[in-house]
Amino acid sequence: MVVAAVKVDNAKDIENLGFKDSKQLTPKRRKELADLIKNKFHYAVEIIEPEIVDEYRRKNKLNQLNREAFERLISKLNPKVAYVDAADVNEDRFGNEIKKGLTNQNDTDVISMHKADAKIPVVAAASIIAKETREKEVGRIKHRIGDFGSGYPSDEKTIKFLKSFYADNGKWPEGTRKSWKTLDRIRPVKTLEEFGEKND
Repeated sequence: MVVAAVKVDNAKDIENLGFKDSKQLTPKRRKELADLIKNKFHYAVEIIEPEIVDEYRRKNKLNQLNREAFERLISKLNPKVAYVDAADVNEDRFGNEIKKGLTNQNDTDVISMHKADAKIPVVAAASIIAKETREKEVGRIKHRIGDFGSGYPSDEKTIKFLKSFYADNGKWPEGTRKSWKTLDRIRPVKTLEEFGEKND
């Protein structure tokens, strides 16, 4: 899981660049924009390891995980106003909780909304940084274990790789969130005969 934040001194500086949600960009264009953002603006990125995501998911506290990551990034960049993409069904509650957890000295105003990356250019910029960082991390893992596609559940190549890896190794590959619901869907189900063989 990757979370990112971008800080701009003047909103028009980034509005004029015409940023879009990272999901609407080609990989080539996304990389170009990510490089541009890094060169022109202050930014911060946090990579949250799969084991941490699993831990929070077991406790049903994924919203808290997102919130805490935003708190750290906002405190680091210390903006006057922070726009965040709400992970909670209640936008205001999510923003208010983040504000309570900030450690920066300024009284940052936190504005939380759903689909902020499609509405607010600076959030779209942060989304681009997060997506590009994710792709680099995916590339590093592929170098070690092989090409598994995009890593998304809609990618048939990813699903085939996971099934094959599990069949060969009896476990999921590194970088896989064990709490990922897709794994429950594709995990092989042992038959009664297999259970019997194991217990003999």
